[in-house]
Amino acid sequence: MNNKLIEWKNPSLLLLSLGIAGIGDFIYLVAINIIVYQMTGSAAAVAGLWIVGPIVNILTKFWTGSFIDYRSKKAVIISTYLLRAGFIALIPLAPNVFVIYILLVFLSIAKSFFGPSSVTYITMLVPKGKRKRFNSIRSFTSSGAFILGPAIGGVLILGSSIEATLWINALFFVLAAVLFMKLPKVENIDRASIPSLTVSQVISDFKVVNNFIAQNKYITFVYLAFMGVLIFSFAMDAQEVVFTQQVIGLSELDYSLLISLTGIGSVSGGILLSIFSSNISLKSMMVYGLLMTAVGYVIYAFSWSFISVMAGFLILGFFIVFMNAGLATFYQNNIPVALMGRITSIFQLFQSVLQIVFLLAGGVFADFISLRMTIVALALVMLAGAIVLAFFVIKPEKAKYFEEEEDAANEAYV
Repeated sequence: MNNKLIEWKNPSLLLLSLGIAGIGDFIYLVAINIIVYQMTGSAAAVAGLWIVGPIVNILTKFWTGSFIDYRSKKAVIISTYLLRAGFIALIPLAPNVFVIYILLVFLSIAKSFFGPSSVTYITMLVPKGKRKRFNSIRSFTSSGAFILGPAIGGVLILGSSIEATLWINALFFVLAAVLFMKLPKVENIDRASIPSLTVSQVISDFKVVNNFIAQNKYITFVYLAFMGVLIFSFAMDAQEVVFTQQVIGLSELDYSLLISLTGIGSVSGGILLSIFSSNISLKSMMVYGLLMTAVGYVIYAFSWSFISVMAGFLILGFFIVFMNAGLATFYQNNIPVALMGRITSIFQLFQSVLQIVFLLAGGVFADFISLRMTIVALALVMLAGAIVLAFFVIKPEKAKYFEEEEDAANEAYV
């Protein structure tokens, strides 16, 4: 028992740091939407907040991986935490919405470094045999942040002000950084061997990633196909408020309750998965998680009442935890750590491009056809894609990509 506690000391500290930062992300999301709407009175200005992140990703992901892979992941993550804390603390001092958008761009740049760095650091710190459970618990903490973040943000705004809420929000990232400082470096970086971040270096790294993709077509296909199927959910989520209120006829209170129920579904799934992850295969987590998430969206697309929407939201909230944990584990087990920053950055670049395309296309189709037909079409195509992808995942000859045995080389990092 004591050995298990010792083994999980660093992973637990990592989960705590990531969880606190996750809560901070959701508090910030609530506060920034309110402050922009108060300053402009424009729904379009608020909607614009959603597209800044993907645009920044497109502009930065070309080179962030080249920066990350040659430097300390721990140092990069701590820096992104502190930079996000600083930029959030400056938002209440912004004189107009233009300055807020500038700060948001810098926040998005910091976050674009955080994603690939954190994935790589987790892979280096957590041994292969423990990754599935770690990712299961992380899915649970992310779901908890989804509920706690907006709730804490709402309480802070009601009890104080948006400005004070944002300053408190900044402290969450400072605390996350302090906790992260207690974790090991897990890598030895030779500063003299770090290449300069030049155009030729970025091009060279692109070639390295391209070679990996060419030699590992199945791994690339599965991961990008999952991302592609989930893009349909992103397009549906962007129209969620309008669809539930204008098409189904729910009130704002009903919608708020639905979001909470989705979070409860995710937390329930996360708790169950955290306890029984050792009894559920990686393939099952990925296949059933994706299929049932798609089924949840189909139920949502054909809904006509609060009860039917609630059923869809509970199903997708519960099973998306399985899918996320399974996909994260598959990725960590099959992507080389030495290339992970560059590969993750390039994959996220493609994801951001697709997000913008689908976001805009969904809005256009909703205007020219109907929102109901658009959501139904997206949900059915998502389900069809999930079924096809499940067929490729369950192939017996691909079993080696879903192995979960201990990785002795990584044991020293715990």
